[in-house]
Amino acid sequence: MKHLSLLIVVLPLAILSVSCQKEGVNKPEGNRLVPYETQSKESSYLMIAFMGHNGRNCPGCVLAGGVLRHVDCQGAGNECLTSSRVALQEVEGGYTMTTLDTLGLTSEDFCNMPARSLQCPEEVGFAYLNIPAQLVFRDTVTLQFTFTGLTFTEEPAYSNE
Repeated sequence: MKHLSLLIVVLPLAILSVSCQKEGVNKPEGNRLVPYETQSKESSYLMIAFMGHNGRNCPGCVLAGGVLRHVDCQGAGNECLTSSRVALQEVEGGYTMTTLDTLGLTSEDFCNMPARSLQCPEEVGFAYLNIPAQLVFRDTVTLQFTFTGLTFTEEPAYSNE
């Protein structure tokens, strides 16, 4: 009877522990670029990235309207799965990435992008696209975001935490 009681207590804890570990391990690996086929000759990708954290433990990450506040699904962490159709450009020896949809990442006028390394498709020629952490603002005319300072590498530059 003592062994049965121990089994009833330990087994659910073991299952919970394994499922939590598996979930945490898989999320950062999901950050990637996927080729996006269109009718036009424009080359674009679907950027898929986990970002954001729980607001209960966040005193505020973004200064908006003079107030420091938490914004769901933005900033450090892996709480939310986000995606946006993007185009990559080489500009003066560096790389930028511009969203091609308006609400893919957020409906806010800003995006608090955490540092992310995205797995690239083979056609890109590098294994990872690295996006440094940055607060970007929506273009007032196109309503798109442009991320700057991107690099391509064979190993991820960021831990995606």
